[in-house]
Amino acid sequence: MIRGALGKTFRLVGYTIQYGCIAHCAFEYVGGVVMCSGPSMEPTIKNSDIVFAENLSRHFYSIQRGDIVIAKSPSDPKSNICKRVIGLEGDKILTTSSSDFFKSHSYVPTGHVWLEGDNLQNSTDSRYYGPIPYGLIRGRIFFKIWPLSDFGFLRDSPNGHRFSDD
Repeated sequence: MIRGALGKTFRLVGYTIQYGCIAHCAFEYVGGVVMCSGPSMEPTIKNSDIVFAENLSRHFYSIQRGDIVIAKSPSDPKSNICKRVIGLEGDKILTTSSSDFFKSHSYVPTGHVWLEGDNLQNSTDSRYYGPIPYGLIRGRIFFKIWPLSDFGFLRDSPNGHRFSDD
C-alpha cells in the first residue's frame, strides 16, 4: 500500500517536472502573452493592452527596424520595457531634445539597438539611456490580443519614417 502511494507520488512529481520543463521552453523560446503598461507606446499600444510576444526572432538575430520589442530595462533590470526598434548596429540616429531645438547624431555600436517609444513626448528610451545591448531583448511583439476592438497585427509607427538618418 505504501509502495503504491509512493509510486503514484513519484509519477506525479515526474510528470510535473516534465510539463514544467515543456512550459518553460515554450515561454522562453516560442513566446507568450504580455500585458504592457505605461504611455510610451501610445497610440500603437495603450496602457493595459495585452499582446503576444514571440521569442524566436531574438534567438535568430532577426530583429529589424520598426519591430516592437520587449526588453529588460537598462535602468531597472527587474522591469521590462516595450519600445520600437529605430536603429540597428552601425546606424546613425538623429536625436532631438524635448524642445526639438537641439539636434545631434548618435551611432549604434556593434551588438546594440536603438529603442524609442511611439509617444516621443512621454517615453524614456534610448534618447535617455543610449543604445541597449541586443542581449536585453526578450521578444518581438507583433499581435494585439486585448482589447478585442484592436485585435490583430500591430500597425506601423505613427511617427512616419523615424528610422536611421541616412
